[in-house]
Formats: sequence, structure tokens, C-alpha cells
Amino acid sequence: MRKITEIIIHCSATQEGKDFTVEDIDRWHKAKGWKSIGYHYVIHRDGSIHKGRPEEQVGAHCLNHNKHSIGVCYIGGLSQDGQPKDTRTPEQRAAMRALLVKLKQSYPRALIMGHNVFASKACPCFDAAKEYQDLQP
Repeated sequence: MRKITEIIIHCSATQEGKDFTVEDIDRWHKAKGWKSIGYHYVIHRDGSIHKGRPEEQVGAHCLNHNKHSIGVCYIGGLSQDGQPKDTRTPEQRAAMRALLVKLKQSYPRALIMGHNVFASKACPCFDAAKEYQDLQP
């Protein structure tokens, strides 16, 4: 079993109101030459949680942090005009919190961080560490 020290939150960098699936992201990531979807979980706009890569496998979602992390992505992250924006639906917010609570049961010492902490990107377009500070070790 991998030692997980971080749970990294991402957005799919897609316009608000548009639905995309795990299969879409898998196709995008394979087009980049990756073996499969880089995230371990994807949260659709309706709040449904979908598995990507198995947790046992190293993800492909955050350079230099994949070996010891779990990647969680929500669909959205851009406004209608393509600017970074927290576009999470109420269903996505509830589902993300529920998933994080579950992941913290398995990985209680893991820090919850936004992708933007590790890369010069707006992703996930909100302050994940602050929002989930009550779940931090």
C-alpha cells in the first residue's frame, strides 16, 4: 500500500454548467500520452462520485507529488467566459466533503491541499486547505 501524505484537489478547467465525465477526462489524459485518467476520483456536477485510477496506483495529477497523494477533481472551474472560478454546485460541495471525510478515515495524516499550492495555476479555484481546515491533522 502506498503511503499517502496529501489529498490534492483539482478542477477539470471546464466551463461552468457543462457536463463532462470520467471517460472524457480519461480520453483527454490518454491524448497527452498518459496511460489513463490521472485522478483517483472525479465529482460530477450532480454530486455523483466516480472512480478514476485505483488508489493503489500512483496518479498523474500533480508534478512531484503523485507518488504519495490521492487526486480528487470536480467538473468545472471556469466561468462562462473561461476565467478561473469556483463553479462547484451544492451537490459537488456536499459530495467532495463526504469523499474527503471518507479518505481521511483511510489516510488520517494526509493534508488536504489545492493543486494551486504546488503549481502556478488557479486550480481548483478555491482555497482547499482553508475550506477543509476542520479535516486537517
